[in-house]
Amino acid sequence: MDTVLAADKLGKEVSSPEGPLAILSDVSLSVGPGESVAIVGASGAGKSTLLALLAGLDEPTTGSVQLAGRELTTLDEDGRAAVRAQHVGFVFQSFHLLPALTALENVMLPLELLGRRDARLVAAEVLSRVGLGERLGHYPRQLSGGEQQRVAIARAFVTGPELLFADEPTGNLDSATGERIMELLFGLNSVTQTTLVLVTHDMELASRCDRIIRLDAGRVVPG
Repeated sequence: MDTVLAADKLGKEVSSPEGPLAILSDVSLSVGPGESVAIVGASGAGKSTLLALLAGLDEPTTGSVQLAGRELTTLDEDGRAAVRAQHVGFVFQSFHLLPALTALENVMLPLELLGRRDARLVAAEVLSRVGLGERLGHYPRQLSGGEQQRVAIARAFVTGPELLFADEPTGNLDSATGERIMELLFGLNSVTQTTLVLVTHDMELASRCDRIIRLDAGRVVPG
């Protein structure tokens, strides 16, 4: 398969008091296996909306998305969730860890949902790879922001996803911690050959990707 992810003429409209409001218009793109792509643009350009559509977290008003060979727009919510569980990992700005679970349990969760019996062993191994081998039993509240994001990265990579979506992954971190997190993210990405789609407003971060897609007022712009 030459393309892991493709969008064709994607559009998203929402209703507003003034009538329909176009958040995205006529967005087409394709991403190959192992490629790292940054989606950049000003606040309100439609970056997070595009990521949600590409990941099947939201449905487009027009157009289609193909992810890992599946046409997402023909699937219901359960069908899209099944594709994500098999093929996709996520890292968000706010870490989305479950507060009642330890670091180890948070990372085990996606493996358990897939019915993996080796969930504990594999989760512990991946947490060690991100430098948290000594913190397995700690809860999110006992971890710093950088450590919580490392748990989130471990959770994203633990299933060996073909595709990783990262939405402003350093947005809640100071610059030094953010730099370490991105080194970790790009390092794991390189080792595992996972395809990376990164939403960011940080051009220095974006420049580390193979390619940059620029959004302006909901449209892809050249350059």
